[in-house]
Amino acid sequence: MYAQGIKQYQKVSTQTSIVDADPHRLVQLLFEGATSRISAAKGHIERKEYDKKSNQINSAINIIGGLQESLNFDADIRNSVEMLDEVNGLLLQIKSAWDEIRDQALQTMSNQRPSK
Repeated sequence: MYAQGIKQYQKVSTQTSIVDADPHRLVQLLFEGATSRISAAKGHIERKEYDKKSNQINSAINIIGGLQESLNFDADIRNSVEMLDEVNGLLLQIKSAWDEIRDQALQTMSNQRPSK
């Protein structure tokens, strides 16, 4: 009963945020939604709820696609070098973080390989 009420509140709260949001806030909401779903997927993996994990990952991928469409639209319409500089800066931050975890990712992958 309470869970259903919480879900309904979240739905109404999200809908209100979207209706009242400016374009910048909409992108923030997309990022929040993607990171929220990735966090949920991690929890599902820990609980071995793999079907639910897949749903969350697919939802995050769809949101990231929405971010891509937003960038394409804004960059085409506005011809804004500043906007592209901002996006490039964000991508460089993500790339830098990705680069930093490379050794850890390789170690994890080698630990998961079946031994011969």
